[in-house]
Amino acid sequence: MSIRPVLFALALSISSWPAVAQDVAKNQVAGTWRMISATIDPGGKNTPAYGAKPNGLLVFTPDMHFVEVLTDADIPRFASNARGEGTDDENRLAMSRSIGFFGTYTVDENGEFSGNRVEGATFPNWVGSVRTRDDLTLVVSGDRMTENFRRPDGTRIRIEFQRVK
Repeated sequence: MSIRPVLFALALSISSWPAVAQDVAKNQVAGTWRMISATIDPGGKNTPAYGAKPNGLLVFTPDMHFVEVLTDADIPRFASNARGEGTDDENRLAMSRSIGFFGTYTVDENGEFSGNRVEGATFPNWVGSVRTRDDLTLVVSGDRMTENFRRPDGTRIRIEFQRVK
């Protein structure tokens, strides 16, 4: 048996799999986004979610992966220069004012964000979580994107992003 028919059959079967990388022209969220504002609404109060100077990036790759890192630019430096040697207070403050996570995402037939799955996170409780439009929406309007996220306790977070050019 020749290897060519086997390779042809393999190529044909792979081409019929659901697309791993969706059409970038239709994918409205693909690219790099910089956080410009973030508010949290516990009990009806809109307060800064990442301090007065929110700092963060959200990157959606064409092959349907994402990484999001959000921080408060005013978090004080640790006394020690070793990351694993922060005090309890330093670690608590850094953890409460930042988040980093990554995983995969989907878009619908219109190229609109439809959900994600977290594969890794600085908050371990998020690992393995799947978010749908029921608790996470991303709406793109030109070079702006608004993220609305609802925590399991009902608290709402709204983040505004600007596309990085």
